[in-house]
Amino acid sequence: MYGRVSLLLGGIAMGATTAFALTHSGLLGNANASADDAYRQLNRFGDVYEQVRANYVTEPDDAQLVAGAINGMVSALDPHSRYVDAAGFRDLQTQTSGAFSGIGLEVTLEGERLKVVSAIDDTPAAKAGLLSGDIITAIDGKSTQGMPLQEASQKMRGPENSTVTLTVRRGGDAQPVDVKLIRDTIKLSSVRTRKIGGDIAYIRIAQFSGNTSDDFLKAMTQAGADKGGRTPAGYIIDMRNNPGGLLSQAVEVAGALVGRGEIVSTRGRGADDSLRYSATEGGLVHTKPIIVLINGGSASAAEIVAGAWQDHRRATILGTRSFGKGSVQTVFPLGDNGALVLTTARYYTPSGRSIQAKGIDPEIVVKQNIPANTKIQDAAGGEAGLKGHLGGQGDTEQGGSSAYVPVDEKDDVQLNAAIELLHGIRKNPSFPAGGTAPR
Repeated sequence: MYGRVSLLLGGIAMGATTAFALTHSGLLGNANASADDAYRQLNRFGDVYEQVRANYVTEPDDAQLVAGAINGMVSALDPHSRYVDAAGFRDLQTQTSGAFSGIGLEVTLEGERLKVVSAIDDTPAAKAGLLSGDIITAIDGKSTQGMPLQEASQKMRGPENSTVTLTVRRGGDAQPVDVKLIRDTIKLSSVRTRKIGGDIAYIRIAQFSGNTSDDFLKAMTQAGADKGGRTPAGYIIDMRNNPGGLLSQAVEVAGALVGRGEIVSTRGRGADDSLRYSATEGGLVHTKPIIVLINGGSASAAEIVAGAWQDHRRATILGTRSFGKGSVQTVFPLGDNGALVLTTARYYTPSGRSIQAKGIDPEIVVKQNIPANTKIQDAAGGEAGLKGHLGGQGDTEQGGSSAYVPVDEKDDVQLNAAIELLHGIRKNPSFPAGGTAPR
């Protein structure tokens, strides 16, 4: 990070020198005017800062004033850019590399409201029935209105076996309800596999953490044949309510089926932010059809993988439109051990489709039957419904879809539709070619 900061500061100095030289030739353009405007705005901030320090009813803490100013500036950009202090930075690192004590909930800010993106499998949040689209109005009785995302995250974490009470409003329910949760150790085991429907390999990818690619390759290899040497009728890869995670792991998982070719590209303001990520090591050898399940809670890295497999015709996507979180967040560590999480680019599928505020549309749309007593925010808007979201490019923005998945598999319409398709009970939608051999 320090190298990049030095490079940026050098660029500013070079720009000032060039502007000075051009002034004498009468060629000074809009760049200097823009810089002058920026300095005027910074002077205004300095004036406000001094007024607050001098005249507020009680003496303010300078560190809190600066942190509040940074938070306000960054949060005004989009829902995913934010400043985190040293503790928040440690949380970011833990979320993708190990285990932590908490309730297993992925949340985001919608305006000043704290909204659930998804609950991680087999965690207190998932077991309590918290769903994508739920609004958390209070944590342990303290209102979340205007609460920074980092503060909300830290309040939901705590020692194992301690309790936290969330006040939750769901869809059209008239009144919020209190949900008491007992914190547990959240282990980031992201891949699980088992047989389903008698002869189908079911692989669940819950999120993309440090070992997801290795675990996925192992699961696919183990599911390739049972002890009697029988191959499965097909594969179901379930990425419903997968909130995303590490880009590197998404590229490796997608590449396992693609073999060779582009997985995803990013486009930002500068050359460093416009990149292409490709599979290079050859794909898994398989000849059976693959169905991938997605829904309104499938976001970010999950959408990258689904989009790559869809464009390369390596799998059939079934379910409902994904969340539409197609932007890149880069973590810039700061000198005080905090970090800036900043949106730096948009994601595009191999065919050039933007994911941002659009999501991935499945080839086979299958909606869940939602119980009358479970009034979730069914079409909650996804990324396109978040206040201040980064706009998509090209096509019209698309809203989100249901993220409800029944606990009982017999009620899971999407899963059972996939099983019926692989067993030939439903009309076969002409599955893509099974797999790729290493080349």
